[in-house]
Amino acid sequence: MLGGLIGQGLGRAAGSAGVSSYFPIADVAGTLTNAIACKLDPAEQKQAANATIEATRGETSDVEPPPVGASSSWTSETRENVSGTSTVVARNDNDQGGMQCITVSDVIIVNGEETTANKRMCRKPGQARYALMA
Repeated sequence: MLGGLIGQGLGRAAGSAGVSSYFPIADVAGTLTNAIACKLDPAEQKQAANATIEATRGETSDVEPPPVGASSSWTSETRENVSGTSTVVARNDNDQGGMQCITVSDVIIVNGEETTANKRMCRKPGQARYALMA
């Protein structure tokens, strides 16, 4: 009970200080880093994940990796002053095990505060989507 009261107090203090903290939803676990997901509400997490999926699609097919510079942006449908972009910033087509790997940079802006997180994403031969690597 005491832990719950402390957690509620901290949550109120963070909310009154203008700091938002969310939990990553299961739907985005293979696509978003916690650094990004924790600043977005569940609907925004889905928008950010969809932007990553869009940016990581190959131009001609799901077989070809996306070009460096491929990007997709989104604007929150639930809060004002929240937006983001996912951009492919590097490719490593010769990863061990036949996987194609890329580095994606996520940038979100929440009420004027920018957060950037780079993530390594890979896909095994035959897979259509890239997944976040630990």
